[in-house]
Amino acid sequence: MRPDKRRERIVAMVLERERVSVDALADALDASRETIRRDLAELDGQGRLRKLHGGATLPGLSLYEPDREGPFQARLAENAAAKRAVARAAIGLFRPGDTLFVDTGTTTLLFAEELSRARGLTVITNSAAIAALASRGEDAQAFLLGGEYRDGGAECLGAMAIDQIRRFHAVHAVLTVGAVHEAGVLDYDAREAEIARAMVAQARAVTVLADASKFDRNAPFVVAPLEAVGRIVTDAVPAGPIADALVAAGVEVVDAGGPARDVAP
Repeated sequence: MRPDKRRERIVAMVLERERVSVDALADALDASRETIRRDLAELDGQGRLRKLHGGATLPGLSLYEPDREGPFQARLAENAAAKRAVARAAIGLFRPGDTLFVDTGTTTLLFAEELSRARGLTVITNSAAIAALASRGEDAQAFLLGGEYRDGGAECLGAMAIDQIRRFHAVHAVLTVGAVHEAGVLDYDAREAEIARAMVAQARAVTVLADASKFDRNAPFVVAPLEAVGRIVTDAVPAGPIADALVAAGVEVVDAGGPARDVAP
């Protein structure tokens, strides 16, 4: 296999699995371990993945220390395939020249992986990892909001970050939330909800990225009423009262498809 083809296969495997060992890559690609290590070093230098001892991971995930347990790291593993499907569907909604606020979250981190392959987008974010990924896009600009730094999510929060958000105006706010409820889109963290609300106030349109597990949950902090949301990208179209509420509020539901799900008899 030609080196360029092999490296594209390596990137594809890392994107699919999020973390892959040298042994697994060597076996799958019928290459020596030393060849794979050289490929990983080359791809790491290009910013396309992060080389680790014994393997590789996504470049954004490396900022969250994959070997360290924590709440954000645990959420990265929850519904990962569904979140990735949502992220891949969402990137097609934006065009060169668009300016996007993007808040911190596990789904928006995966969305940032797609931003790294997009063209002509300007991204304003409070996430160090999302800024790093978004800046790799062709003809891209990325602005990282400052403020009080929270290590767990590699994010900036608080009054300083909110003040900086007010200095921008974006076409879109792209948000991840803790819950989608008839009461609105909600979050479990008061300070993250403040950031998201500030982004909504400074954007022309709001896109929410939410896998199906977020529907009909409840959370204590309101980010925005449903009427303020233009569209929700999800891996499974909701049904029942929440679906009726979305229709009544004029929210477009974008079906990302997503992984196969078990259906109860």
